[in-house]
Amino acid sequence: MYTKILIANRGEIALRVIRACREMGIKSVAVFSEADELSLHTKFADEAVCIGPGPSQLSYLNTQAILTAAELTNADAIHPGYGFLAENADFADMCSKHNVDFIGPDGTMIRSMGDKASAKETMKAAGVPVIPGSQGILTSAAEARRMADEMGYPVILKATAGGGGRGMRVVYRAEDVAMFYGMAQAESGTAFGNDGLYLEKYIENPRHIEVQLIGDSHGNVYSLGERECSIQRRHQKLLEESPSAVVSESLRQAMSAAAVAGAKRVNYVGAGTIEFLLDKHGKFYFMEMNTRIQVEHTVSEEVTGVDIVREQIKCHAGEKLPDWLAKLKLRGHSIECRINAEDPAKNFRPSPLLIESVHFPGGRGIRVDSHIYSGYQIPPHYDSMLAKLVVHAPNRTQAIERMLGALNEFIIEGPKTTIPFHIQLLENERFRKGNFDTHFLESFKYDPSRE
Repeated sequence: MYTKILIANRGEIALRVIRACREMGIKSVAVFSEADELSLHTKFADEAVCIGPGPSQLSYLNTQAILTAAELTNADAIHPGYGFLAENADFADMCSKHNVDFIGPDGTMIRSMGDKASAKETMKAAGVPVIPGSQGILTSAAEARRMADEMGYPVILKATAGGGGRGMRVVYRAEDVAMFYGMAQAESGTAFGNDGLYLEKYIENPRHIEVQLIGDSHGNVYSLGERECSIQRRHQKLLEESPSAVVSESLRQAMSAAAVAGAKRVNYVGAGTIEFLLDKHGKFYFMEMNTRIQVEHTVSEEVTGVDIVREQIKCHAGEKLPDWLAKLKLRGHSIECRINAEDPAKNFRPSPLLIESVHFPGGRGIRVDSHIYSGYQIPPHYDSMLAKLVVHAPNRTQAIERMLGALNEFIIEGPKTTIPFHIQLLENERFRKGNFDTHFLESFKYDPSRE
């Protein structure tokens, strides 16, 4: 087992890993930018090292500074959390060269799963259902047009190195293929330094379902059930829940079996997620694999009782997962609301202001993962998430009511937040009935007068 882990991240996920380390008897090292000097993760870790100025390119993405911090503190492993360097293959390779364990897949696997065209072919070979589409990277707009004509519209152009909805265009008409091809290619090249595109049949009105996986170095991979992630804006998730209201036990077993087969195909070790699109006929298709811990891992922890971060660390230290995970059953229902410093009345404009005061909700089945406190100045350089509010209850109806109670107790004075947005969302009749898909928020009307 490791003796000291450096957490190459900030905010709530850094605190989450610090707490897991503490429970396991492992020393922790926080790294921080100058803008995060007063952030809680710097106070609760055993050691803290400043790695640069506020902008992430000069700090949390500064691989040399992070590796230097690991060397200075004699850390024997680095946990990247999510975002920043979590899926950076070059950084994983650098850790290996410096004899520091990267708590995530090696660079080769990150590259193979990060390249969506390659990942799709790998999953197809493992027997995982995939969306019909191009075999590898497209060579031209003309090739895209020929394939789209054969496949039938609508189709979607996707950046092979993409994420967060960038480098992605839905095409409904043949005459638009060339224009959207150029737009997607330009956006992908700017965002990722890779303008490669591939083409898929576009699944209309799908649900976004992902399966949480955990694998060890002894060939064992287990599913920790599915998460419903369809409530999203511009491909960014705002609310997640487990289990999904539309996934039956037989469908759950089928999706889990496919996800496990895909992970075993690549000898996956650690925590990871395979994401699927579920159509209205109950058919599911592989979308992508996330080779890291997810923001929403919390809801899976609540319905399984498994400490995913703890097991992730153990897996990378070479330990074997317990056999009882093969017979795991989901218990109750869990919902997570992402509380962001954004103004939902103004198109979710960021609100990086001083937190004048804060009151966290409490009570049975309520969990708050957060790094904020009264007097905390929200830095403008990073993601706007302030907290993850998570509830667990015997069923979905009770979980919704518990979440509404918790949201109404959650007070953050200073910045605008998404708390009132979530309250209106959970009161919406379609949401309460589970009648939604990934386009739900396009028709959802937020009423700022109710704030």
